[in-house]
Amino acid sequence: MGQGEVAGTAPAFADASAGSSTEHQPNWSFDPQCPVRDVLDRIGDKWSTLILVTLANGPHRFSAVQRAIPDISKRMLTQTFRDLERDGLIARTVFPTRPPSVEYRLTPLGETILEPLGVLVRWADRSHAAIRNARLAFDGTS
Repeated sequence: MGQGEVAGTAPAFADASAGSSTEHQPNWSFDPQCPVRDVLDRIGDKWSTLILVTLANGPHRFSAVQRAIPDISKRMLTQTFRDLERDGLIARTVFPTRPPSVEYRLTPLGETILEPLGVLVRWADRSHAAIRNARLAFDGTS
């Protein structure tokens, strides 16, 4: 945690009135116990983001999410569903059919992540070509 920060609070953001070139950059210092880091560890993992974006279109069964994200293994999908459910971002509903069917949906808390994720996804879409070109230049294969 940075100097002057209280345990259990998010990092302070730089004062936008300072007029520096870093005025939009937060003053980040992430102690391993920082609550922001704890949340970003979940949202920032590869599979959670893809699952949340998939569920933004409405409830899905396990197999439908697996079809939407074909490179995720059953084991990883199951674990990520459990983690997202534990964090309160998705809900699991079991229907009394034979065999039982299970459906996953975003919770109200999970729905609140869609706006910032949408911004990130749009940025990634706009920036993909530039990032690909930077990688090629860095790797010396341009």
